[in-house]
Amino acid sequence: MPEKPKVEIVYCTGCRWLLRAAWMSQELLSTFENDLGGVTLVPGGGGVFDIRLDGTLIWSREKQGGFPDIKILKQLVRDHAAPGRHLGHSDSQQGKPGTGGTDRLSR
Repeated sequence: MPEKPKVEIVYCTGCRWLLRAAWMSQELLSTFENDLGGVTLVPGGGGVFDIRLDGTLIWSREKQGGFPDIKILKQLVRDHAAPGRHLGHSDSQQGKPGTGGTDRLSR
């Protein structure tokens, strides 16, 4: 059986972003309880808030200019960890790239 994908959230301790990182990890683990191999929280500094999936950067606060909406984050994780899976209300068309909604990934 192949190893399940793992998420890593690197957060700035000086910015007090542990709670935000923990909430996002809880949301991901609740949504993808059978699809993820785990979520790791990694303390960092310098204003970092990066999210990696199997080592690939999928969100960077610095590059994207802010934090991901949880809906966007779930879609990004789903596209790799459980392609084709429906996310219910998190799959609405607004905000998805290429659907006429706000494309948060292009910022």
